[in-house]
Order: sequence, then C-alpha cells, then structure tokens
Amino acid sequence: MPEIHPTAVVDPRAEVADDVAIGPYCVIGPDVTLEQGVRLRAHVVVEGRTRVGAGTEIFPFASIGLPPQDLKYKGEPSDLVIGRNNKIREHVTMNPGTEGGGMLTQIGDGCLFMVGAHVAHDCRVGNGVVMANNATIAGHVIVGDFAIIGGLSAVRQFVRIGPHAMIGGMSGVEQDVIPFGTVMGERAALCGLNIVGMKRRGFDKDEIRALRAAYKALFGDADARLLGERIDAVAAQHSDAPAVDQLIAFMRADTGLGVVQPRAANDGD
Repeated sequence: MPEIHPTAVVDPRAEVADDVAIGPYCVIGPDVTLEQGVRLRAHVVVEGRTRVGAGTEIFPFASIGLPPQDLKYKGEPSDLVIGRNNKIREHVTMNPGTEGGGMLTQIGDGCLFMVGAHVAHDCRVGNGVVMANNATIAGHVIVGDFAIIGGLSAVRQFVRIGPHAMIGGMSGVEQDVIPFGTVMGERAALCGLNIVGMKRRGFDKDEIRALRAAYKALFGDADARLLGERIDAVAAQHSDAPAVDQLIAFMRADTGLGVVQPRAANDGD
C-alpha cells in the first residue's frame, strides 16, 4: 500500500503505485498517475492529466500539472508527462500542453529542476537537463539532453536549446542555442563551447578537437562567406565526427528564429 499522510488529499480515481510516499498536505487530482517509488515531500499539488515517472521526487510547494498560463487555453484535456528519477525542488511549476502545441508537455529522465524553475506548456525537455534556481522556459521550448540553464535565466517561446548546451545565469535567450554551445548575457550571445561539460560526458579528445575546428569555421570573424556556405563546408570537412554532425543537423533545421551568435567586438551588453 502507498504511504499517504492523513492530511493529504488524494482523489480515489488517481493511479498511485504501491510504494509511493505522499507527505503532509499534498493534493493529488483524479487524472494523476504516480509510478513506482515516486515521493512527494509535503504541500505538493499534482493536478490535470499528469504522469509522474518512477523514482521522481517532488519537494514542497511545487505546482505540477495545473492549467497553462496561456489565454488561448480553453480547458482541452492535454497532458504533462514527467519521466523517471527526476528531482523537482521547491516552488517549481510545470504546465501541461495546449491544442496549439500538440497537447503535451514532456520531461525526460534524470533531470534536476531547482527552486522556482518553470516549464511552460508544450515544452519538450530531454534527459539529464538541469534548470537552476528560477530558470524559466516559455511555451513550446525544446531543451536537448544534458543542457544546463543557469539561474534567473529566461528562454523565449519556440526556442531550441541544443544538447549539452549551457546558458549562463541571468541570461535572456531569444534565439536557438547550438548543441555544445555556451551563451550568456542580458541578450544572450554565444561565447564558446561547453568543453567542460563534454569532458564530463566522456567525449574523446579527437571529437572535441573536431568540434572546436568546426566552431571556429562557423563563427570565426575572418570568414566572410554566408553562414549557409560555412555550414556546408564544415559538414564536408568533418563528416566523421558525430558531435559536428549533430551541430550541423541542428543548424540546418533552423526554425526561423536563427541561432545565437557571438557578439560583435563593438557591441555592448
């Protein structure tokens, strides 16, 4: 039987696995599914058509699955699906999808959402993602695996954050962030590659070397060719480097916002 504190309010229609722990003053709605080993510390609200994956832990005052902050939302039965082994800390908010975004917000496995982080409607968050304190992503944002979004940062709607990218704290991101890229600033600019993150994830020296060369060819000041021409040249030169292939595929799939680029030497913050 699940361990449910007597002060918790759990709708009898909710699906709760046998070993779930629900702490004091939690509220669980009728369409919620809590899988094996889920732990809700205290004062957690989980509503809507929300599935919380096995081993996920949610801390006090998190608000999970309540209606999106979208004036177009008319109560359509959309979903929030949270993967396995996530840690969702205090005051985190996550909203389900909308009709305009596929009716689904999805969170991968093994992520950490620190205090006050916000995942808006129709977002897709990969595996191993870290959102630091008060980091926020607007609707329809896609976050790749192992990306890190620094504290007090904001990502505008429809932006893509590539795998292994890193967004510095207090940044405003208005365009797509390339895989493995590091961006920062009030209006975020590309400032290099997340080499430390790549090393921690086990990328070998040759692949890192190839990615560095590709980055220089794509974003170096000395090359006057159009970006599309540089992309084609890099693709031909580094066809045997998976990290470069991932970078090129991301840039070729441009959705219209463009990618964050380095700030020109004479630009200020």
